[in-house]
Amino acid sequence: MSICFCGYRIFIVCSLDMLFTYVVTGWEGAVHDSRVLTTQLEDPNSGFPHPPAGKAQLIVDSGGINGPTELFNYRHASLRNCIERCFGVLKARFPILQYMTNFSLIRQREIAMCFCVLYNFIRLHNR
Repeated sequence: MSICFCGYRIFIVCSLDMLFTYVVTGWEGAVHDSRVLTTQLEDPNSGFPHPPAGKAQLIVDSGGINGPTELFNYRHASLRNCIERCFGVLKARFPILQYMTNFSLIRQREIAMCFCVLYNFIRLHNR
């Protein structure tokens, strides 16, 4: 999922324990999320964390769910909630991300990447 800050996009993949596992900064803000994802998936040098062949990436308790469509919707909603919480914590902890227009676009990309690294560091070491 990506989020738009000051005219550019940050594409982020997170784990269920709310850690960023993959971050790409610098796409212009008008680009659709699906284009950013497709580009990352098709580039063998992107380092995108593809799941192992034959392995499911979604692991969510599915008690009380009837049918494959309902199960998919449940898992999708759970993952969506996780990434939205990650973005909320990131923006709350580093409010400068929403007000970086005084910096060049290159500097904005670097700042955003640094804050993603700091976010993970704080999540890992502030328990």
